Amino acid sequence: MTAPEGRGIAARTDTFRILHVSTGNVCRSPITERLTRHALVDRLGDPLQGGLIVESAGTWGHEGAPMEDNAEAVLTDFGADPTGFVGRELLDEHVIRADLVLTATRDHRAQVISMGHSAGLRTFTLKEFTRLVRAIDPATLPDPRDEGVVARARALVRAAAALRGWLLAPTVEADEVYDPYGAPITFFRSVGDEINQALDPVVTALTGVPAPH
Repeated sequence: MTAPEGRGIAARTDTFRILHVSTGNVCRSPITERLTRHALVDRLGDPLQGGLIVESAGTWGHEGAPMEDNAEAVLTDFGADPTGFVGRELLDEHVIRADLVLTATRDHRAQVISMGHSAGLRTFTLKEFTRLVRAIDPATLPDPRDEGVVARARALVRAAAALRGWLLAPTVEADEVYDPYGAPITFFRSVGDEINQALDPVVTALTGVPAPH
């Protein structure tokens, strides 16, 4: 797959690892992981996603488990690839390697930060990060065509961390993505829509490329 015309991105010199975290790593975080990958390929036209590596794990992860059938169905609805997914329990090494950790809830965020590894400045709930990203002027970030997507992603995380104390959630629930485990497909689809809407401005900010129409 070649990059869409007008979207020439500078060759990467490094990688940037995004870790999505939920509870069991069979519903929310697999959906978020695969939707992120799908959106990155859409933006960059690059199966290697410009050096962005996207993973997921669960605080009580079902190690080796497949994602829930309803989660697979949601991904298929969006045209994303659910195949080959294997659940993981969140380990120290995952947090150590991650450049950005996006969690489903504030409790997950607190659990990641409690693991140490200086994770506080790079760990956000997904919706929290979306809110912060919307407040960042893209012109203040590196141009990915000149400096690469990885440099832009690192700068974005630093800018979001600097804004966190100034741009608070309007309500406690505003930063939560609720668990659809055991729920009917209609609730899974609602959660999938919620995740997809939260991811759209994040992926645009990371890549500097808006969603294709």
